[in-house]
Amino acid sequence: MSELRTKDEHTEAIRRNRRVAVVVNTRSRRGRRHYFEVIEQIHNLGFEPLAELSVYNPKRLREWLDTALATKPDLLIVGGGDGTLSSAVRHVAHRDVALGVLPLGTTNNFARSLGLPLDLAGAIKVFDTGKVADIDLGMADDRPFANLASFGVSVEVAGRVKPWLKRIVGRPAYPLTALTILPGHQPFRAFITVEGQRHELLTHQLNIANGRFHGGWQVARDISIDNGMLVAYQLGSGKKLRLLGETLIRATTGRWRSLAGGPFVVGREMLLETDPPMAADVDGEVRLRTPIRLRVVPNGVRVMVPADFEDR
Repeated sequence: MSELRTKDEHTEAIRRNRRVAVVVNTRSRRGRRHYFEVIEQIHNLGFEPLAELSVYNPKRLREWLDTALATKPDLLIVGGGDGTLSSAVRHVAHRDVALGVLPLGTTNNFARSLGLPLDLAGAIKVFDTGKVADIDLGMADDRPFANLASFGVSVEVAGRVKPWLKRIVGRPAYPLTALTILPGHQPFRAFITVEGQRHELLTHQLNIANGRFHGGWQVARDISIDNGMLVAYQLGSGKKLRLLGETLIRATTGRWRSLAGGPFVVGREMLLETDPPMAADVDGEVRLRTPIRLRVVPNGVRVMVPADFEDR
């Protein structure tokens, strides 16, 4: 871990020295269409990027992030969806560099949790007028994550949702895909142990959130990406008809009618076991299986946020 400046010193360095590097995933929903616009607007703010990298092959994303960080920027600007930004978070965690976010994905959960404008001009302006803050880093076993670990229907949805559907309808692509999966989906039992207390539930979908948003919609008002806590909650319940109904409501109106009572387990560390063992979708990547130990690392990542962001 490198020695960190104070956040005020870091903010001042970005404004004074303008040392930034830019990496844009041009396979993301809006990345290719807006790449040159992004670069032009960054230059118009007086930044002369040390690196300007367009990543078309997602397998090379980590390589290009390393290349950008090798230029030693004060601000690493990354454009893409939540999966791209999760990779960037892992690269800048515990380092003396701030992450600047360009929301170019479908749901942009991470950008929403940071209170960023979702239009490009507004998001880019934050690099000039915002401040450096530190936010929580989630850990699923030894894998860092920015926003969400999920289990159940959403793992199948992530594997089946069609890119063309995301391009055409945006966020509703996920609940619409879920509607095709739910009729044949079986509920599972989840066991969550927090501070010695074991919670059990039957559900089709369980989420453990570090951020405030899932699928582009706010989970609950009292969830924060900067409060040192993870929140576990189920969508719908073990009753398939109820979840089908709520998924249909979400696909047509963009909102959940309920969260089966809302967040039900909050803690700094959780042990999750499921029956049967299940795959985990961690910020869009399916690589882990239960049982999984999840925890939060307070102030593990530095980010550039609007000046009015509440930095705890």
